[in-house]
Amino acid sequence: MSNYDANLMDWDSAIESDGQQFIVLDEGDYTFTVTGFERGRYPGSAKIPACNKASLTLTIDLPGGQTASCKEDLILYRTLEWKLAAFFRAIGQKKSGERVVMDWSKVLGARGRAHFKPRTYTSNGSEHTTNSVDRYYDFDPQAMQQDWVRDAEQAVMNGTAQQMPSQPQYVQQQMGWKNGGF
Repeated sequence: MSNYDANLMDWDSAIESDGQQFIVLDEGDYTFTVTGFERGRYPGSAKIPACNKASLTLTIDLPGGQTASCKEDLILYRTLEWKLAAFFRAIGQKKSGERVVMDWSKVLGARGRAHFKPRTYTSNGSEHTTNSVDRYYDFDPQAMQQDWVRDAEQAVMNGTAQQMPSQPQYVQQQMGWKNGGF
């Protein structure tokens, strides 16, 4: 039985999990992991016609084992190409000035860095606050190594150090490197 099948529920299944409390990040720079990716359609607006969009879930690991999340839509429209380019540079799939075809198959699980800001909006007469990406930072292997050290220290404190990949493997995973011959 796969994990997928193990998560299936019947109409009469018992439930108990209340889910994780939503954490609003303080404004700042954080490393994220893309934990969700869906293809969808943007319905259109006064400035942008209906077109394709990528709906991403970015997860940010915080001290103490907590995680925060951010929903981010990337609209596939030429006037917003700069945001697509910034995202793909952040996850190491594009270099500045380089022309690439977006490889969506490698987005899930990718890591990068961004500046996050809380954003307030009104829905159904109630005010809500969510996490929002203010800007992406270009992929930096050195910053990823520093993140590995921080994550490894956190894993030791949480007793999960045996689940950490080795430092070179961690950085190689982020850059899409594969071991092999020349």
